[in-house]
Amino acid sequence: MELAKLFITLLIIEALFISQIQVQAAPTNSNLFREYIGALFKNVKFTDVPINPNAEFHFILSFAIDYDTSANPSPTNGKFNIFWDSVNLSPSQVSSIKNAHPNVKVALSLGGDTVRDIPASFSPSSADSWVSNAVSSLTRIIKQYQLDGIDIDYEHFKADPDTFAECIGKLITTLKRNKVISFASIAPFDNDQVQKQYLALWRKYGHQIDYVNFQFYAYDKGTTVPQFLDHFKTQSSNYNGGKLLVSFGTYASSGGLKPDKGFFKACEKLKSQQQLHGIFIWSADDSKANGFRYEKEAQGLLAGQH
Repeated sequence: MELAKLFITLLIIEALFISQIQVQAAPTNSNLFREYIGALFKNVKFTDVPINPNAEFHFILSFAIDYDTSANPSPTNGKFNIFWDSVNLSPSQVSSIKNAHPNVKVALSLGGDTVRDIPASFSPSSADSWVSNAVSSLTRIIKQYQLDGIDIDYEHFKADPDTFAECIGKLITTLKRNKVISFASIAPFDNDQVQKQYLALWRKYGHQIDYVNFQFYAYDKGTTVPQFLDHFKTQSSNYNGGKLLVSFGTYASSGGLKPDKGFFKACEKLKSQQQLHGIFIWSADDSKANGFRYEKEAQGLLAGQH
């Protein structure tokens, strides 16, 4: 009798466990819209960008980089400096836009493609000292600007994937534990060397990463809707369990699936499958010239007004 009771209890526990996994894995849409801003110094302000009150909106300041600010910058082993347009995107302007729009949060992105036209490489002297310096310098910047999260956008590496995973994973974990940030994202793209780094990070610290800002605009120009959906499926498998955001670029040379070539049609398809976790755009600096047309359309779709 006791054995039968134990067996029944184990069955109940197993059923509850499977049910919990199914709930966690259940696909869901999101109204999250994210936009990078400030990297190109085109005098774009937060207030220039249309903000739909029914979307969750994240501005991502671009970039904070662990290089010095000299004419010929060199790596600082985790001591981050501001390289975005801090005149137009200042602490007081962060405070103002968040006060005016309760649905707005502001993050900063680390790394980027270049610093003063040279590759912004991830090149720590040692993992422990890099993490210590990064936690200290970023905590100062994040508190000064009253920011909510960080984004990881390194695209060049002078360290192996395990070192990248340890440094970035420990940085995110520490900032969250210290309640300095409430969310973190990564911004990989489809390049073998880049993916090796980010997938190593994902395997070990994916539970600490809230969003995957996958750079779908780094795919070839002329990407079709079916190709885009295949790319989404592939990267969803790579970053299994993650909230994979779709994206497009508003700069002239951007690749991928363009808004006028079916991007929003693809989004509707994903939405019908409960797989639209959000949309992000690179970048507000480029979008100013066209009056932020696609920002309005993207947020409208996410807010159910498309």
